Amino acid sequence: MPSSAVDYARKNYPRFLEELKALLRIPSVSTLPEHAGDCHFAAEVLAADLSKIGMENVRLIETSGHPLVYADWLHAADKPTVLVYGHYDVQPPDPLDEWISPPFEPTERNGNLYARGAVDDKGQVIMQIKALESLLAATGKLPLNVRVLLEGEEEVGGEGIATYVASKPAQLDADFALISDTELFAPGLPTLCVGLRGMIYTELEVKGAKTDLHSGMYGGVAPNPFFALAQILTKLKDENGHILIPGFYDDIVPPSAEELAAWESLPFDEEEYRISEVGSKELVGEPGFSVMERTWARPTLEVHGIPGGFIGAGAKTVIPAKALAKVSMRLVPDMTPAKAFALYKSYVEKIVPPGVDVEVRLIHSGDPALIPVDNPYIKAATRALHEVWGKDTVFIRSGGSIPIVGDFARHLGLPSVMMGFGLPDDNLHAPNEKFNLRNFALGIESLIRFMEETGQ
Repeated sequence: MPSSAVDYARKNYPRFLEELKALLRIPSVSTLPEHAGDCHFAAEVLAADLSKIGMENVRLIETSGHPLVYADWLHAADKPTVLVYGHYDVQPPDPLDEWISPPFEPTERNGNLYARGAVDDKGQVIMQIKALESLLAATGKLPLNVRVLLEGEEEVGGEGIATYVASKPAQLDADFALISDTELFAPGLPTLCVGLRGMIYTELEVKGAKTDLHSGMYGGVAPNPFFALAQILTKLKDENGHILIPGFYDDIVPPSAEELAAWESLPFDEEEYRISEVGSKELVGEPGFSVMERTWARPTLEVHGIPGGFIGAGAKTVIPAKALAKVSMRLVPDMTPAKAFALYKSYVEKIVPPGVDVEVRLIHSGDPALIPVDNPYIKAATRALHEVWGKDTVFIRSGGSIPIVGDFARHLGLPSVMMGFGLPDDNLHAPNEKFNLRNFALGIESLIRFMEETGQ
């Protein structure tokens, strides 16, 4: 179907790319206090762009953290309303010495745009905004009603937006949500993500003596929190990756036979995946489950860091007073963060070695999500993607977590269409993050055609 909005997007693509580069130069790292001003500036830039293209009621909504950006256009009588979501905050760029080009100076190489936030999620937010601009500029209107809600804390748990959504404000009345923060399963293969793992992120702190102690004078009698922590961690998961917390697997709903068959038909080379994406000698995990099952439909438990003790140059023979581990668990349908954390905390407290105390803290959490594929918005998305990409859409899950999907479902009753255009090798959260420029262009066109299809 001819689309004047798609024609507009193609003619204005060079400008769209330059506007993305300008946004990428803002180091809006949400977890670092010294970048709070950059986060606010990024929000202001996006608000200004939304006003410029013709969106209405544009404003910043202050939260406990970085501000939300809101806008709407609500003049499509008797048409559905979409809540368009994205985030403007980014991960820290460390380690800096592994970047080929500076993380906040976007650089084009080999058909890709390299920068922190290129694909996660600034590039995809700009896709959404430029799709709206193209529709408004080419036709003077939108084919459906649109609300936009952008946040600046997705990378640190999204507490501000979660509180706002839980209040069920009238500004978020909609029929479905559109989220572009996912990826294609393979280059050139249109993909809709219909499932996400949830998560709980925790800190596990073990305390021994009241202060650091000399290991010569007290070694052999003073408890060592690092050994105690290691003993606890090794009792959380066995050598096959099976989580040992009693009751942890009780509520899991396994994927259907049809879904497993669809995953089996995906173009996937396990050895290529091991070499190019994971980069390890071998893959690990629970026996009897495929890679897709282990990453999409099985829960996990991972240790992310163990700060504490003496880590400077040279030697210091100290028995530390405390040790800390950052531990997360990915959850699958129908697990809940509250129950998973309660089971974990209770189990840890039962296996604490003698001589130490332990504190288990929940830092943040998010629900798993599974979207039915038979709703009209998913069907409209598949039609639009087929037209732009010339191939049938595949349905996948993601091993990652987008907590707002669960919040939209729980508090607003909204199903989400997760239509993203990243690639598996885009280095999310790692050095040399990139966004494929063809995907950026076709992503804008796909979003235009999706909105047109939904508004018919």
